[in-house]
Amino acid sequence: MNAEIIAVGSELLTPYRLDTNSLFLTDELNRLGIRVVHKAVVGDSPEEMRSSFSHALDRAELIVASGGLGPTDDDRTRETVAELLGRKLHRDEAILRGIQERFRRFGRAMPEINMRQAMVPEGSTILPNPRGTAPGLWLESNGHVLVLLPGVPQELRAMFEAEVRPRLARLGGDSRLFTRDLRITGLPESEAEQRVRPLYALYPDTETTILAAPTGIQLHPRIWSDDPTKAEKILDEMVERMALALGEHLYSTHGETLEEVVARVLTENRATIAVAESCTGGMLRTVDQRARKLELFSRGCGLLLQ
Repeated sequence: MNAEIIAVGSELLTPYRLDTNSLFLTDELNRLGIRVVHKAVVGDSPEEMRSSFSHALDRAELIVASGGLGPTDDDRTRETVAELLGRKLHRDEAILRGIQERFRRFGRAMPEINMRQAMVPEGSTILPNPRGTAPGLWLESNGHVLVLLPGVPQELRAMFEAEVRPRLARLGGDSRLFTRDLRITGLPESEAEQRVRPLYALYPDTETTILAAPTGIQLHPRIWSDDPTKAEKILDEMVERMALALGEHLYSTHGETLEEVVARVLTENRATIAVAESCTGGMLRTVDQRARKLELFSRGCGLLLQ
């Protein structure tokens, strides 16, 4: 099953909000054997939302959306999806009573605008939200599944774990994603890629992502398979060959940070180190890879090994 994730909210198109929900959802869907083929961030405009959901229905069997289920005028996910699917909205009295009760528990009267959160498209399955006022919705239409979740991360995660994951587990196939996390230092991204690229042709069923960061290069070989033993064997062989190609520049095959590797080596050897610094605010920044110096950065503590 292929999936698309849509993050709804004009605030996500500004520099002030990050879409962390999509990262969580991608990981969860991959664990269920569902491939995420596209992600989108769309503002609160009904026209843009309608276009985004319409294109998602052309690309994927599963659409998981976050946001736009609140009580204010810019929360339009329910209405947009209902219109797109040709479904009428009706008020669910059980949802309304639940929202009213939640306000009563906090000693407050429910504002009238919260009534729109009780409006649901015909044929929807309600996904309860014990952590907020916005219930989620599960809709099925012409072989597609649409899951509408609240945008508040703690509400979304709790709802996914309790309500969505069990339902999707029955729909996902036997295939799962298996992956590795290699960490490299002292090489630019292009040279790291050049060293391991010949291996791609030897393992055509795998995909490898290379990422550059201030702390070094990350390699993520991965494979989708319904045979865990075979998948692990292929990745083990691939990582072993990558290690030979990368040599001393590879410092972890398990996603460890450079700090964690150095700390582990020191602990295993019962070794301690000390440094003195001045006028750096607690940070040592000089790096000399050719002299094989290893550096860790942390506020208030500098570490330099040679």
